Amino acid sequence: MAARIAQTTGAEHTAILGLGVYRPARIVTNDEVAGPIDSSDEWIRTRSGIKTRRFASDTETIQSMSVAAARGALESARIAVDQVDCVIVATSTHLLLTPAAAPRIATELGMNDSAAFDISAGCAGFCHALTVASDLVRAGTATHVLVIGVEKLTDTVNPTDRSTAFLFADGAGAVVVGPSDEVGIGPTVWGSDGTQHHAIRQDKNWVEFFAEIEEKGLDAVRPYLAMEGTAVFRWAAHSLEKVCRDAIDRAGLSIEDMDAMIPHQANGRIIEVMARVLKLPESCALANDIEETGNTSAASIPLAMEALLRNGESKPGDTALLIAFGAGLSYAAQVVILPNWQ
Repeated sequence: MAARIAQTTGAEHTAILGLGVYRPARIVTNDEVAGPIDSSDEWIRTRSGIKTRRFASDTETIQSMSVAAARGALESARIAVDQVDCVIVATSTHLLLTPAAAPRIATELGMNDSAAFDISAGCAGFCHALTVASDLVRAGTATHVLVIGVEKLTDTVNPTDRSTAFLFADGAGAVVVGPSDEVGIGPTVWGSDGTQHHAIRQDKNWVEFFAEIEEKGLDAVRPYLAMEGTAVFRWAAHSLEKVCRDAIDRAGLSIEDMDAMIPHQANGRIIEVMARVLKLPESCALANDIEETGNTSAASIPLAMEALLRNGESKPGDTALLIAFGAGLSYAAQVVILPNWQ
């Protein structure tokens, strides 16, 4: 008789137990970024809804911002570092191909032997990582998972590129996912559309760059983030309503049950369109952190969540729809119960 492999079982339900964020110290106005792209404060506000954003300094790194946000999440969750079994870092701007950022972050936090790895799913990375974390806890693979969304997009953006320079910014947000007596993280609706891979991309791969160095020497131009804004806007405006409604349906709820909606802070106009087509009730708070924070890709959902809670527009225990989308094009949505954050 063949030997039987034992299976682990985990928590029946999971929840976000705590939240922490890190916002770089430097506040950058539209006037500061407008010059190199021959633009203006009015044009930037009209096109994106952004008034200010945060740019990280040389000492504010992927690792340091992640550690600061993680410590806040652990403190608010009242979870000790030795209770964390796994660290997942969602980022597209850790510019070292290997090793991943997560193991060094875990070690700096004082975690010993915790599993640690990165996820790259563009601006949808945090919601992807949240899904994986919840499933790990439910399967019994981990008891508590630290999820971090972090970006230093200023390392990847050409300051003279009119389509990206005013939009992207830096920051980090983290949550602790663990067992719960009640459902705190609903089923995820996620997917991708590779036919739109060109809409948000690195404009050349590193092999092409190295070949250009050999040919042109110091005249070679490094890879930068490139975006076709109109293509992204059209895709988001026409594709994400169904994703949002499916996530709410799978949670067994209706749009009227939502206390808050926290979309990826891609663009103020996209946020307005999504709220309008979903017909959000007046009582539903709508995250609009992009005004002061810009587009921080994988960090934007936890940063926007913290802003809603800090400003009193939402409170711990509220029911919120998360929806994120980005390079790939990838997307993910789930309904969650908002966590403690102080």
